[in-house]
Amino acid sequence: MIKTIAFVVLAALALLLAYAATRPDTFRVERSRVIEAPPERVFGLVQDLRRFNTWNPYERKDPGAKGEYSTATAGPGARYAWQGDKVGTGSMEITEATAPAHVGMKLDFVAPFEAHNRVDFTLEPDGGGKATRVTWAMHGPVPYLAKLMHLFFNMDHMVGKDFEDGLGFLAAEAAK
Repeated sequence: MIKTIAFVVLAALALLLAYAATRPDTFRVERSRVIEAPPERVFGLVQDLRRFNTWNPYERKDPGAKGEYSTATAGPGARYAWQGDKVGTGSMEITEATAPAHVGMKLDFVAPFEAHNRVDFTLEPDGGGKATRVTWAMHGPVPYLAKLMHLFFNMDHMVGKDFEDGLGFLAAEAAK
């Protein structure tokens, strides 16, 4: 009886591990929102990391986190690194900024797990240029261990909720 149970458990574990190996090698999380402000105003709140952190949902999740800015805080080359109990340890760097339409960032996490992702903000005029459709997307590789974790945790749901909150905070900041 014990051998049968052990065999069933091992077989189930083997199937789970094999299934995880078939999962996609990349992920993408994306959310959009129309913000009642012109693209130029919204662009300024995204491409300047000090202004970015006024609405960044992760800064609000861990107000005790310690952060450090590079000398340049806006545009390509601007960098921000953080360390916190709730948001872990990592850094982001603006890699491209095309006013007022796009900001690209490199996002690196060190803890609680290592990850290297890309973040893109796309800004499109809406409502005759008086509003902006902002799309916040993050994508990157999914190594095998992450594939196993994704079987139990829905990345789109977890990160997507933060992006939705962040876009709401961005809309409030742009309205000031």
